Amino acid sequence: MRESVQAEVMMSFLVSEELAFRIPVELRYETVDPYAVRLTFHLPGDAPVTWVFGRELLVEGVLDAAGDGDVRVSPVGQTATREVHITLQVGSEQALFRAGKAPLLAFLDRTDRLVPLGSERAHADFDSHLDDALNRILAEEQSAG
Repeated sequence: MRESVQAEVMMSFLVSEELAFRIPVELRYETVDPYAVRLTFHLPGDAPVTWVFGRELLVEGVLDAAGDGDVRVSPVGQTATREVHITLQVGSEQALFRAGKAPLLAFLDRTDRLVPLGSERAHADFDSHLDDALNRILAEEQSAG
């Protein structure tokens, strides 16, 4: 059964040290993909942009700096702070967001009640995802050829 947790959090999009925009960000977690969280950013004047990354990265990042790739999450300043930075990078371009720690922890708590950390494998249905992907590929090949 497909279950999910959603939340909307206001984040600051930090354009520079002097300029920031408050934007709504949708957080989503689904049992069909129990290792991942989705953040959909609603930037003014642009189509929504969704980033998908590991739930564990977000869990670790609200407490201490985490991530070394395209997504990095860390508390602002001291680890006892009430805010978190989320850095998203594509090539040489990066976007920096600041969010309150409390709403992120509340969202993560709800995901943990749905699928406790460490039990994701029991909820993952990799075989059906693989079957769906193979069926799509075969259908595309048949329609092309």
